[in-house]
Amino acid sequence: QVQVVESGGGLVQPGGSLRLSCAASGSAFSINVMGWYRQAPGEQRELVVDITSGGRTYYADSVKGRFTISRDNAKNTVYLQMHSLKPEDTAVYYCNVNYRTIAGYGMDSWGKGTLVTVSS
Repeated sequence: QVQVVESGGGLVQPGGSLRLSCAASGSAFSINVMGWYRQAPGEQRELVVDITSGGRTYYADSVKGRFTISRDNAKNTVYLQMHSLKPEDTAVYYCNVNYRTIAGYGMDSWGKGTLVTVSS
């Protein structure tokens, strides 16, 4: 089982920056994709950005050029640097970790989420 803990959310003014962190711990044969999803009030959860163990990234169109994901495989940690934040970025941000168990099963673990509020 892999546990996921996010940190770094908060209140920021439009145009500001914020950095989120996500740390995975526990037993796994390998951790594959780590990513950030977000869910705004009344909306469905959506994929924002993810990164493979090899460093390949995906960015949603809405955040391209403003958000950057990075990963420290030695620490099983992923970071999300957010710049030029907009009110529409306001949401609970969830970290997702896709991993393979020692027995060979593919699994997903989610963090509890961290709230990002962009408001003046």
